[in-house]
Amino acid sequence: MAFLSRRSLLSFAAVAMLLAPGIASAAPSEVRLDWATYSPVSIALKEKGFLEKALKPEGISVVWVQSLGSNKALEFLNAGSLDFGSSASAAALIARVNGNPIKSVSIYSKAEWTALVAGAESPIKSLADLKGKRVAVTRGTDPHIFLVRALAREGLSDKDVKLVLLQHADGRLALQRGDVDAWAGLDPMMASAELQDGAKLFYRDPSLNSWGALNVREASPRRTRRSSTRC
Repeated sequence: MAFLSRRSLLSFAAVAMLLAPGIASAAPSEVRLDWATYSPVSIALKEKGFLEKALKPEGISVVWVQSLGSNKALEFLNAGSLDFGSSASAAALIARVNGNPIKSVSIYSKAEWTALVAGAESPIKSLADLKGKRVAVTRGTDPHIFLVRALAREGLSDKDVKLVLLQHADGRLALQRGDVDAWAGLDPMMASAELQDGAKLFYRDPSLNSWGALNVREASPRRTRRSSTRC
Protein backbone atom coordinates (compact mmCIF):
# COMPACT_ATOMS: atom_id res chain seq x y z
CA MET A 1 0.00 0.00 0.00
CA ALA A 2 3.00 2.30 -0.38
CA PHE A 3 1.23 4.11 -3.24
CA LEU A 4 -1.45 5.38 -0.86
CA SER A 5 -0.79 8.80 0.60
CA ARG A 6 -1.10 9.35 4.32
CA ARG A 7 -3.41 12.27 3.55
CA SER A 8 -5.78 10.01 1.60
CA LEU A 9 -6.03 7.52 4.44
CA LEU A 10 -6.52 10.18 7.09
CA SER A 11 -9.11 11.99 5.01
CA PHE A 12 -11.16 8.84 4.54
CA ALA A 13 -10.67 7.91 8.20
CA ALA A 14 -12.28 11.21 9.19
CA VAL A 15 -15.47 9.16 9.32
CA ALA A 16 -14.35 7.94 12.72
CA MET A 17 -13.86 11.48 13.95
CA LEU A 18 -17.47 12.34 13.14
CA LEU A 19 -18.46 9.76 15.73
CA ALA A 20 -15.76 10.54 18.27
CA PRO A 21 -16.29 11.20 22.01
CA GLY A 22 -18.20 14.39 22.62
CA ILE A 23 -21.30 13.33 20.69
CA ALA A 24 -21.77 10.04 22.47
CA SER A 25 -25.46 10.72 23.11
CA ALA A 26 -26.07 10.77 19.35
CA ALA A 27 -23.72 7.94 18.43
CA PRO A 28 -25.20 4.94 16.59
CA SER A 29 -24.61 1.31 17.49
CA GLU A 30 -22.87 0.73 14.18
CA VAL A 31 -21.62 2.65 11.17
CA ARG A 32 -21.91 1.22 7.66
CA LEU A 33 -19.41 2.07 4.91
CA ASP A 34 -18.72 0.77 1.44
CA TRP A 35 -15.51 -0.69 0.10
CA ALA A 36 -14.64 -1.35 -3.51
CA THR A 37 -11.88 -3.04 -5.46
CA TYR A 38 -11.27 0.20 -7.39
CA SER A 39 -10.72 2.16 -4.14
CA PRO A 40 -7.34 1.25 -2.58
CA VAL A 41 -8.05 3.62 0.31
CA SER A 42 -11.16 1.68 1.32
CA ILE A 43 -9.35 -1.66 0.99
CA ALA A 44 -6.49 -0.44 3.20
CA LEU A 45 -8.87 0.83 5.87
CA LYS A 46 -10.88 -2.38 5.82
CA GLU A 47 -7.83 -4.64 6.05
CA LYS A 48 -5.99 -2.57 8.67
CA GLY A 49 -9.05 -2.08 10.91
CA PHE A 50 -8.30 1.58 11.65
CA LEU A 51 -11.96 2.55 12.00
CA GLU A 52 -12.78 -0.46 14.14
CA LYS A 53 -9.99 0.51 16.56
CA ALA A 54 -11.06 4.16 16.64
CA LEU A 55 -14.73 3.39 17.31
CA LYS A 56 -14.39 0.41 19.64
CA PRO A 57 -14.10 2.57 22.81
CA GLU A 58 -17.49 4.08 21.94
CA GLY A 59 -19.10 0.66 21.51
CA ILE A 60 -19.68 1.31 17.82
CA SER A 61 -19.19 -1.52 15.34
CA VAL A 62 -18.18 -1.09 11.70
CA VAL A 63 -19.97 -2.85 8.86
CA TRP A 64 -18.33 -2.93 5.42
CA VAL A 65 -20.56 -3.29 2.35
CA GLN A 66 -19.02 -3.98 -1.06
CA SER A 67 -20.08 -1.69 -3.89
CA LEU A 68 -19.39 -2.47 -7.54
CA GLY A 69 -19.35 1.12 -8.77
CA SER A 70 -20.14 4.72 -7.81
CA ASN A 71 -23.70 4.19 -9.00
CA LYS A 72 -24.20 1.28 -6.58
CA ALA A 73 -22.60 3.10 -3.64
CA LEU A 74 -24.89 6.07 -4.19
CA GLU A 75 -27.94 3.82 -4.58
CA PHE A 76 -27.09 2.06 -1.30
CA LEU A 77 -26.61 5.42 0.40
CA ASN A 78 -29.95 6.75 -0.84
CA ALA A 79 -31.70 3.54 0.26
CA GLY A 80 -30.25 3.77 3.77
CA SER A 81 -28.05 0.67 3.40
CA LEU A 82 -24.95 2.81 4.01
CA ASP A 83 -24.12 5.69 6.34
CA PHE A 84 -21.06 6.70 4.30
CA GLY A 85 -20.62 5.91 0.61
CA SER A 86 -17.57 6.59 -1.55
CA SER A 87 -17.87 7.52 -5.20
CA ALA A 88 -16.33 9.59 -7.94
CA SER A 89 -17.11 13.23 -7.20
CA ALA A 90 -18.58 13.74 -10.66
CA ALA A 91 -20.92 10.79 -10.06
CA ALA A 92 -21.97 12.30 -6.74
CA LEU A 93 -22.73 15.62 -8.44
CA ILE A 94 -24.87 13.95 -11.11
CA ALA A 95 -26.72 11.92 -8.47
CA ARG A 96 -27.43 15.10 -6.51
CA VAL A 97 -28.69 16.89 -9.62
CA ASN A 98 -30.98 13.91 -10.30
CA GLY A 99 -32.55 14.15 -6.86
CA ASN A 100 -30.47 11.82 -4.71
CA PRO A 101 -30.31 13.76 -1.39
CA ILE A 102 -26.62 13.24 -0.69
CA LYS A 103 -23.85 15.51 0.51
CA SER A 104 -20.11 15.10 -0.11
CA VAL A 105 -18.22 15.61 3.16
CA SER A 106 -14.66 14.78 2.08
CA ILE A 107 -12.52 14.58 -1.05
CA TYR A 108 -9.84 11.96 -0.50
CA SER A 109 -7.96 10.98 -3.67
CA LYS A 110 -7.56 11.34 -7.41
CA ALA A 111 -6.34 8.25 -9.21
CA GLU A 112 -6.11 7.29 -12.86
CA TRP A 113 -8.78 4.64 -12.46
CA THR A 114 -10.41 4.76 -15.89
CA ALA A 115 -9.53 4.71 -19.59
CA LEU A 116 -11.11 3.60 -22.85
CA VAL A 117 -10.31 -0.02 -23.64
CA ALA A 118 -10.41 -2.10 -26.82
CA GLY A 119 -9.74 -5.78 -27.42
CA ALA A 120 -6.32 -7.15 -28.29
CA GLU A 121 -7.13 -7.55 -32.00
CA SER A 122 -9.38 -4.50 -32.30
CA PRO A 123 -8.68 -1.97 -35.08
CA ILE A 124 -9.83 0.84 -32.75
CA LYS A 125 -6.91 3.17 -32.05
CA SER A 126 -8.49 6.58 -31.41
CA LEU A 127 -11.66 8.34 -30.29
CA ALA A 128 -12.65 8.93 -33.91
CA ASP A 129 -12.72 5.16 -34.43
CA LEU A 130 -15.53 4.85 -31.87
CA LYS A 131 -18.14 6.47 -34.10
CA GLY A 132 -21.02 4.04 -34.55
CA LYS A 133 -19.37 1.44 -32.32
CA ARG A 134 -20.78 -0.39 -29.28
CA VAL A 135 -19.25 0.82 -26.02
CA ALA A 136 -19.88 -0.85 -22.65
CA VAL A 137 -20.35 1.67 -19.86
CA THR A 138 -21.78 1.88 -16.36
CA ARG A 139 -24.16 4.84 -16.31
CA GLY A 140 -23.55 7.53 -13.69
CA THR A 141 -19.95 6.53 -12.91
CA ASP A 142 -16.63 8.22 -13.60
CA PRO A 143 -15.86 5.94 -16.58
CA HIS A 144 -19.17 7.05 -18.11
CA ILE A 145 -18.35 10.71 -17.53
CA PHE A 146 -14.80 10.13 -18.81
CA LEU A 147 -16.22 8.67 -22.03
CA VAL A 148 -18.55 11.64 -22.57
CA ARG A 149 -15.77 14.17 -21.93
CA ALA A 150 -13.34 12.31 -24.18
CA LEU A 151 -15.84 12.14 -27.04
CA ALA A 152 -16.51 15.86 -26.71
CA ARG A 153 -12.82 16.53 -27.39
CA GLU A 154 -13.27 14.83 -30.75
CA GLY A 155 -16.45 16.81 -31.51
CA LEU A 156 -18.59 13.72 -30.79
CA SER A 157 -21.27 12.95 -28.22
CA ASP A 158 -22.66 9.79 -26.64
CA LYS A 159 -25.24 9.82 -29.46
CA ASP A 160 -22.43 9.02 -31.90
CA VAL A 161 -21.75 5.68 -30.21
CA LYS A 162 -24.00 2.82 -29.15
CA LEU A 163 -23.91 2.71 -25.36
CA VAL A 164 -24.31 -0.76 -23.87
CA LEU A 165 -25.25 -0.27 -20.21
CA LEU A 166 -23.50 -2.84 -18.04
CA GLN A 167 -21.95 -2.94 -14.59
CA HIS A 168 -18.15 -2.63 -14.70
CA ALA A 169 -17.30 -6.34 -14.42
CA ASP A 170 -19.90 -7.23 -17.04
CA GLY A 171 -18.43 -4.59 -19.36
CA ARG A 172 -15.05 -6.27 -19.16
CA LEU A 173 -16.63 -9.65 -19.96
CA ALA A 174 -18.58 -8.17 -22.88
CA LEU A 175 -15.33 -6.81 -24.34
CA GLN A 176 -13.61 -10.13 -23.81
CA ARG A 177 -16.40 -11.98 -25.62
CA GLY A 178 -16.58 -9.49 -28.49
CA ASP A 179 -20.11 -8.39 -27.58
CA VAL A 180 -18.95 -4.75 -27.60
CA ASP A 181 -16.25 -2.91 -29.52
CA ALA A 182 -14.89 -0.93 -26.59
CA TRP A 183 -15.33 -0.49 -22.85
CA ALA A 184 -15.12 2.53 -20.56
CA GLY A 185 -12.96 0.59 -18.12
CA LEU A 186 -12.27 0.72 -14.41
CA ASP A 187 -9.28 -0.56 -12.46
CA PRO A 188 -8.38 -3.12 -11.26
CA MET A 189 -10.61 -4.92 -13.80
CA MET A 190 -9.03 -2.81 -16.54
CA ALA A 191 -5.52 -3.89 -15.51
CA SER A 192 -6.66 -7.52 -15.42
CA ALA A 193 -8.02 -7.17 -18.96
CA GLU A 194 -4.61 -5.85 -20.08
CA LEU A 195 -2.62 -8.61 -18.42
CA GLN A 196 -4.95 -11.55 -19.02
CA ASP A 197 -6.69 -10.68 -22.29
CA GLY A 198 -4.16 -8.40 -23.98
CA ALA A 199 -6.69 -5.56 -23.99
CA LYS A 200 -5.43 -2.13 -25.11
CA LEU A 201 -5.98 1.16 -23.31
CA PHE A 202 -6.29 3.25 -26.45
CA TYR A 203 -7.30 6.50 -24.76
CA ARG A 204 -5.96 7.74 -21.42
CA ASP A 205 -6.08 11.17 -19.82
CA PRO A 206 -6.05 11.49 -15.99
CA SER A 207 -7.17 15.12 -16.26
CA LEU A 208 -10.61 13.87 -17.32
CA ASN A 209 -11.00 11.81 -14.14
CA SER A 210 -12.77 13.28 -11.13
CA TRP A 211 -11.78 13.02 -7.46
CA GLY A 212 -12.94 10.37 -5.03
CA ALA A 213 -15.63 11.71 -2.68
CA LEU A 214 -16.99 10.48 0.63
CA ASN A 215 -20.74 11.05 0.82
CA VAL A 216 -23.55 10.96 3.37
CA ARG A 217 -27.31 11.36 3.14
CA GLU A 218 -28.19 15.02 3.59
CA ALA A 219 -30.80 14.28 6.24
CA SER A 220 -30.21 10.83 7.62
CA PRO A 221 -31.99 9.67 10.78
CA ARG A 222 -29.34 8.08 12.94
CA ARG A 223 -29.97 4.90 14.85
CA THR A 224 -29.40 5.32 18.57
CA ARG A 225 -26.99 3.33 20.69
CA ARG A 226 -28.00 -0.20 21.62
CA SER A 227 -30.36 -0.53 24.55
CA SER A 228 -32.26 -3.36 26.21
CA THR A 229 -35.52 -1.99 24.83
CA ARG A 230 -36.45 -2.87 21.25
CA CYS A 231 -39.13 -1.05 19.30
